[in-house]
Amino acid sequence: MKEKYQTILADPPWRFNNSTGKVSPEHKRLHRYQTMAIDEIASMAVASICDDNAHLYLWVPNALLAEGLQVMAAWGFTYKTNIVWVKITQGGEVSRGGVGFYFRNATELLLFGVRGSLVTLDSARTQPNVIWAARGRHSEKPQESYRIIEACSPGPRLELFARPDTPMFPKRPGWHVWGNEVESDIQLEVA
Repeated sequence: MKEKYQTILADPPWRFNNSTGKVSPEHKRLHRYQTMAIDEIASMAVASICDDNAHLYLWVPNALLAEGLQVMAAWGFTYKTNIVWVKITQGGEVSRGGVGFYFRNATELLLFGVRGSLVTLDSARTQPNVIWAARGRHSEKPQESYRIIEACSPGPRLELFARPDTPMFPKRPGWHVWGNEVESDIQLEVA
C-alpha cells in the first residue's frame, strides 16, 4: 500500500492570463519554468495520496485567490484560513518591488485547508498567521513556512512542485518531494 500523507505543501506553477509581463513565469524571452492551467492543476490525483484526515498548505498568488480555492476544493480539502507572507527587504522594510495591475504586491498567500477532521498540533494555537521574510530567487518561498508547517501539522509530509535542493536549502528531513525539477519520491498522475 502507498504511503498516505497527512500534510501536503504545494506551490503549483500557476498560469497567469498575461504572459507578456517580465515577471510572468512563461514570458517568451525569460521562460523560467513550464506553467499549468487551473484545470490541469485541479485534476491532479492529490486526493489519492492523502490520508482521510489531512492538511493542505497551498501557495497562491494574490491575483489567483479564487482559482486557489477552486484547486483546494478539487483536491478534497475545505479552506479554513491562510498565512500571509509579507515580503521584506534585507533592511526589514516592506518590499516595494512587487508587481500587479492594481497594487504593488508585497504579499503572497499560503492557503490552509483540511480534509476530514484533522486538527492542528498544539503549537499552532500560538502561531501567528504571518511570515515576515525577504524574497529569494524567482518563486522561491521562505524557509519559515516549512518550520511553521512542521510545528503545526503532523507527518508524513509531502511537498508538491518541489524545487531542487541547494546548499542553502537542502531537502528537509521527514519530507517527501514530487516535481519535475527534483528526483521525486512518489508518482502522481497529472492529467
